[in-house]
Amino acid sequence: MYFEYSSILYLLFILAPVTGYYVWRAIQGATPSLQVSTTAGLKGVNAVALRILQHVPFVLRCAAMALIILAMARPRSSSEYERVATEGIDIMFALDISTSMLARDFKPDRIGAAKDIAIQFIAERPFDRMGIVVFAGESFTQCPLTLDRATLINLMKDIETGLIEDGTAIGNGLATAVGRLKDSDAKSRVVILLTDGVNNRGEIAPLMAAEIAKTYGVRVYTIGVGANGTAPYPVMTERGIILQQRPVEIDENLLRQVAEMTDARYFRATDNTKLLEIYNEINQMEKARVSVDSFPIYKEEFMPFALAALAALLLELLLRLLVLRRLP
Repeated sequence: MYFEYSSILYLLFILAPVTGYYVWRAIQGATPSLQVSTTAGLKGVNAVALRILQHVPFVLRCAAMALIILAMARPRSSSEYERVATEGIDIMFALDISTSMLARDFKPDRIGAAKDIAIQFIAERPFDRMGIVVFAGESFTQCPLTLDRATLINLMKDIETGLIEDGTAIGNGLATAVGRLKDSDAKSRVVILLTDGVNNRGEIAPLMAAEIAKTYGVRVYTIGVGANGTAPYPVMTERGIILQQRPVEIDENLLRQVAEMTDARYFRATDNTKLLEIYNEINQMEKARVSVDSFPIYKEEFMPFALAALAALLLELLLRLLVLRRLP
């Protein structure tokens, strides 16, 4: 706490001569004499207590004067307040949901791992708007850009293969994601494109979609998912579902070109741990901008002093009217 008008505090020195004058008068009149016929009426009176009580009103009045001067000096307290301004990044997930994403080289499978790790990524970025595009033989928007984390995560969980015609239309998926970002006002716009195959469907070539992304200033991080060599794929047979080893075919050259054209990076994920590391690396590279402004908040503290002064004056008045005037 501090006093805004500290110079007013010099008025407290007035109390010194006032107190000195009061003490001088008390000493001068300390031995008055009064002749009485009997002292019977004064029996039981505590002379020391009376002498002290007679000075209490003066003490209360001085205290009231001091408190009033303190209140006039405008006591204030301050505390630091921080205002956090955030400038998030707009991020679209472009997720391959072709049937090849059911391969079991990830746990529980590629699409399950992709969803689980993406959900962790979403939870760690509270200031960013995010959305989801899914693609197979064609593409559609699963969730537009939003800050609603609960809705986004629930829609991510609902993704599964078989929602649309099978195939791998990487260009269509990327173009749909870029279309969701092109009108964004965010300073940074990003697509995280995850696929396990080779582009074989769609009207838009992946490199053309990358050119569109570059035009709008959208960075495209590409992730190829799949073990090296072969991976177990579930296959329906007369005996039920069995796992067959099939070669992993990822057009890494294409994915690398798409990333480089948009000033981003290509990653290869061969298992859950590597995929998690990739998302953590992207998380570090694409940081939301957070600025903190600190400024003081002031609180006026004169009221306790004013109330205390009023209480002292009222107590003095009560003592003079109800106690001291009745002393024998």
